[in-house]
Amino acid sequence: MILTGKEIINQWNLGKIDIQPFHPERATTNSYDLALGNRFVQYTSSVIDPKVPPEYREIIADERGIVMKKGDFLVGHTAEIIGSDYFVPIIHARSSIARLGLFVHVTADLVDLGMHGNLSFQLYATLPIKLYPGMLVGQVSFWVPKGEIELYKGKYQGANGPRSSEVYRDLKKSEKLANPEP
Repeated sequence: MILTGKEIINQWNLGKIDIQPFHPERATTNSYDLALGNRFVQYTSSVIDPKVPPEYREIIADERGIVMKKGDFLVGHTAEIIGSDYFVPIIHARSSIARLGLFVHVTADLVDLGMHGNLSFQLYATLPIKLYPGMLVGQVSFWVPKGEIELYKGKYQGANGPRSSEVYRDLKKSEKLANPEP
């Protein structure tokens, strides 16, 4: 079951949805519009190896914005802190942004129950596009879970700004499980 925009406002008022800052006018029929933050991660390695921390540089955008060329990939972040211990947030692109050729979060859109922080946007430009901090590029919907709730305690908890991939940590755990020490 998905929450309507009015129910998102109601649950925010009850403290069951965390969105900071919160603007009730951004609640739509069944989602809440999300603004783009001002920091971006751009990977710099010629080949990304998931077994090691990725090399990257951080880009900070001001009111003049930044330009993404066709084929560019950046990790951005929500301007808002978002989370819930009661509902499952799922982030998507706003259709008006997708119509400009910007893919926002085509994958990895599911946010864990209990995760609170800035959410990362995976941004892929299919056409040259200019991005501005504060522009509404995404939306979050909230879904009712079924079953026992176990809150997230993972590596991205409390994210502040964009977060580069930490999949290398998962691979190290998998290797230890596959090759236990005698």
